[in-house]
Amino acid sequence: MTSGTAGKPRRILLSGVFGPFGVDDAWGRRENIMELFHNQVTKAQGAASFRFHHRSFGLYFLAENVDADVTVLDFPTRERFVRELRNGYDLVGISFIAPNFAKARDMARLVRLLSPGSRIVLGGHGAAIEGIETLVDCDDVVRGEGISGLRAILGQDPSAPVVHPVLPSTERQSILGIPLLGRAANLLVPGVGCVNACRFCSTSHFFGKAYRPYLRTGRELFETARQIADRTGTDDFFVMDENFLKDTGRALELLDEMERHRRYFGFQLFSSAEAIRAFGLDNMVRLGVSFVWIGVESATRSGNYAKNEGVDARQLTRELRDRGITVLASGILCAEHHTPESIQTEIDFMVGLEADMVQFMLLTPLPVTALYRDLQQKGLLREELPFEEWHGQKELSWRHPAFPGDAPARWLEKAFRADHEANSSTMYRVVETAFRGWKRLAALPRRDACLEQRMARLARRTLDWMPPLAILSRHGVNRLEQERAARLEEEITEALGVSALRRLALGASVRAIAAAWRLRLRLFGDGIQPSTIVTRYPAAGRRASGVPIAPVAFGPSSSLPQSLEIAAREAVGTAGAVA
Repeated sequence: MTSGTAGKPRRILLSGVFGPFGVDDAWGRRENIMELFHNQVTKAQGAASFRFHHRSFGLYFLAENVDADVTVLDFPTRERFVRELRNGYDLVGISFIAPNFAKARDMARLVRLLSPGSRIVLGGHGAAIEGIETLVDCDDVVRGEGISGLRAILGQDPSAPVVHPVLPSTERQSILGIPLLGRAANLLVPGVGCVNACRFCSTSHFFGKAYRPYLRTGRELFETARQIADRTGTDDFFVMDENFLKDTGRALELLDEMERHRRYFGFQLFSSAEAIRAFGLDNMVRLGVSFVWIGVESATRSGNYAKNEGVDARQLTRELRDRGITVLASGILCAEHHTPESIQTEIDFMVGLEADMVQFMLLTPLPVTALYRDLQQKGLLREELPFEEWHGQKELSWRHPAFPGDAPARWLEKAFRADHEANSSTMYRVVETAFRGWKRLAALPRRDACLEQRMARLARRTLDWMPPLAILSRHGVNRLEQERAARLEEEITEALGVSALRRLALGASVRAIAAAWRLRLRLFGDGIQPSTIVTRYPAAGRRASGVPIAPVAFGPSSSLPQSLEIAAREAVGTAGAVA
């Protein structure tokens, strides 16, 4: 494919929105932090909050799968974006979410001003905003699955084989200011979308309430994971798939391939409660699941979804943690049925799950969802509210009679504080979970090769994450956490044979780092801006950076494997898509 001049490959710039992030300015709000966990999971845990960034993964998939010279600009400053535009591009793609609408609009304006010959393409969840073509100066909008969409714009074959990029799942990982050692888990994207279509879920609706697999079989999953792991040197994967275990047959085939080849990968993934029960908790241990994000949503049947029908969320959480699997449970606040009385019951329920992490989000009717349409028809949408406020962590974007003004923000703060004080820091909980899993496997009278490997991994995870307990035993949120952390540190030391010298040395090191981090927070605040990442991809015939996977034909949902057509579906629930 060539451009209109000199037969050269087209030049494409794919960019995320510009920073700074998480600040109040003309384009954004301080609550919209570019850190998933510190934004909406561990935000109330102060110095102990989990701190890391996730790349704009979709941009790299697009870059790997079009035949052109492509530059990916991730986490740019506004000045860096302007400077890149001056290099001259035939096409500029801008990916954004609704809260970053003002940034995307300004970036499109800058393209028209500085590179008037460039074709502007909008994508990401923000492309679902009604009338976006008239609100932002652009030439094309890609909604849903982006690879085939961008290929079509470029006149390339939308159904050509897909290449999976080789990427780390996180950047700049730290807790209590202590950098996490070792390589970050690899990214693995088996497919996009979800057929469950929970009425609030922007991901499910954005992809047409269908699941579109890149990796259709367990064998394809195994082979892709093997190639990526061989390239990076780590067998751990973060699986970006809305409900990975829903296709039970594919997951079981992956497990079979791993055991047959004695290559035991580890996975962090999203899954609904009913899919977990169907797959089996002990199978999750064998598969190497170390983390699962579950959409619990609500304590009541009236506020919940088919995915949670008949599931005891607290028992499921306990059973997963007993097996060494970290649980992130998400709940929705200020839902339609909530009152000031019932919302406290909701918070108590979520805290009572005793999950490793809890995400609290305000019910946010993002464009394209059924919830958005319902509230729009009822005249309840706050259409005067700037999109910068549609991030689910401060104001409601719709009129709820029981929660006016700043009431939603106060309930969010109360919920996060309650979970932290009752269950201690997430750092403490994930160490305890790993240790619980190790003890369970160690107590078995017999273990095969797979379980021996899983037990060894749990021991390593426990020891790797143990040092911060020395901080929590002195500076925990309350006496309960301080006592818990001290007791757990003693138990691990005895059970796993940690020498006194090693414990003292590690304790002194982490205490010094944590003290410096607390000082930094007092002096400069807790904002961390991600570093700009610039990645250049030459035209496809001259690159070999990704992993080729099986050809994908994107057809209607009826063409998907039968295992994806059975029963009601549900993706991990979030009250809104927050990048």
